[in-house]
Amino acid sequence: MGSRSAASAKGTPATVALTAAGVPFALHAYRHDPASGSFGLEAAEALGVEPARVFKTLMIRLEPEEFALALVPVDRQLDLKATAAALGVKRAALAEPAAVERRSGYVLGGVSPFGQRRPHRLVADASVLAASTVFVSGGRRGLEIEIAGPDLLAATDGTTAGLGG
Repeated sequence: MGSRSAASAKGTPATVALTAAGVPFALHAYRHDPASGSFGLEAAEALGVEPARVFKTLMIRLEPEEFALALVPVDRQLDLKATAAALGVKRAALAEPAAVERRSGYVLGGVSPFGQRRPHRLVADASVLAASTVFVSGGRRGLEIEIAGPDLLAATDGTTAGLGG
């Protein structure tokens, strides 16, 4: 992974947060197609990366009024029961889109696990450690951050569990 320029560090709250923390990452931009049905699969195809290495950032609502983040490969579905168990709660549900944008500070399809408006607990599918690097949103549609799984977990104080079904 290469170094970041000052311009890229100013790009999004995600890149600013990673740069400030001294976490190594690389940025990959691609032309986003507004007609795309799946932001994550679009990113994998545009970057020529296998979908198992591209992770979607999902905000989930826990009981009673807590929110958390779950990362799962874009070609898999999030198992909400497994996610709830991993976070030590009885139930989890996907957060409403308006709550996601309000709490994260990002638009849907560009939600990054880094630089969120409010801090959230994070759990990633254990496969985040299977490859040398993984890809997550860089904070806007058409921008991906490539980062080592251990660095992603350290930068977010995240944990892992089997989340994808």
